[in-house]
Amino acid sequence: MFLSNNINLAKKLGLDGVYLPSFNKNLKYSNLQLSKEFKIIGSAHNISEIKTKEKQNCEYIFLSPLFKTDKNKNYLDVIKFNLISNVTNKKIVCLGGINLNNLQKIYLTKSEGIASISWIKKNGLNKNLGRF
Repeated sequence: MFLSNNINLAKKLGLDGVYLPSFNKNLKYSNLQLSKEFKIIGSAHNISEIKTKEKQNCEYIFLSPLFKTDKNKNYLDVIKFNLISNVTNKKIVCLGGINLNNLQKIYLTKSEGIASISWIKKNGLNKNLGRF
């Protein structure tokens, strides 16, 4: 379980890690002494935010939105997603607009995994997602 934006409370509660949203630009996370089991993950929308997440020592970076959503008409799509993914050695997870219709396109990305709230809420977890 991950807690958003509060690393000290996440450590105190013995959680798996902390999630740092894209708007969190604080770099105080870079010098912390953490156990190997404790993970820092974060989200980004562009190259500058990816660089910030690298400085925050995020192990995984959720890059979004990959596809068009009702909330956001500006999206990366596969080519731009891959170009942005190339700027880091961190593990990238695609997020945003993922559904059954565009699932095959995700296999063309350099993503380590997928994250989708609305699709999972609607359809449940599908155990047959290939490499994910």
